[in-house]
Amino acid sequence: MLERYELETFLTLAEELHFGRTAERLRVTTGRVSHVVKKLERRIGAPLFERTSRVVQLTPIGRRLADDLAPLVAGMDEAVRRAVDAGRGVTGQLRVAFVGEWGAPLLLRAVALFSERHPDCEVDVREAPLLNTRASLVDGSVDVLIASFPFDGMANGPVLLTEERVLAVAAGHPLAATEAVSLEVLAEHPVVQYPAVTSAEFKRDRTPEHTPSGRPVPKGPAGNTFSEMLSLVALGRGVLPVGAHTRQYHPRPDIAYVPIHDAPPIRRGPVWLEANTTERVREFVRAAVDANPPTD
Repeated sequence: MLERYELETFLTLAEELHFGRTAERLRVTTGRVSHVVKKLERRIGAPLFERTSRVVQLTPIGRRLADDLAPLVAGMDEAVRRAVDAGRGVTGQLRVAFVGEWGAPLLLRAVALFSERHPDCEVDVREAPLLNTRASLVDGSVDVLIASFPFDGMANGPVLLTEERVLAVAAGHPLAATEAVSLEVLAEHPVVQYPAVTSAEFKRDRTPEHTPSGRPVPKGPAGNTFSEMLSLVALGRGVLPVGAHTRQYHPRPDIAYVPIHDAPPIRRGPVWLEANTTERVREFVRAAVDANPPTD
């Protein structure tokens, strides 16, 4: 078994490829780094680094070892962090966010109940722009996001809100006066697209490439924000399937919202990075469910 300091020294040097920077990060001497590496190489029975006066490089064996060890060490660190969180109880800071105006009431009710249950945990609330919802979860700037499912690559649920789907069309569009439409009409009109960074599975659900019968759906222009996407609809550049709550939060005289009679409902709720499932996150999700009971 390797000691923790040996793992840390090896992986840091594998990342930095520089003895001086490695020593600085670990707050030890370069001699200490060199000693640990030589000890590891004797144990492995092969060189892990090729080093000259100018360059430090991983050998093929060193690269394989680094690739194998890095996720294991990250998993160990995460396990310890979760244990510390559990031992301390729900304290510290929790960063939560919502996407779109519909998400704010769900989030605020959850925050109120969570804060009542865990007064020692500070909750930071913000709105997440559509363009960086995924990035904010990956980089840890947001712990829990109230968003629409599916959100691939993340933990999704439980469902806090379901709503029917409607089709946003320009007020002067031929479909504007229709009582209801089928998903099949998407094959007959360009569909406004979400930003390229949006979850792929989400886009397949919200702006599919084919209708249920297999007809191709023409792609319209993409918007960077939801308001921008609706403006493209109003300009007649395309149509857009949205949730029925859009009528309430985005009423516009230049847009009509037509029910889609054969579309499954949209589901919304908490989303978070699986590796960031701390006790704070679990308790917040629990509060979100308790604070937003299903309604008939």
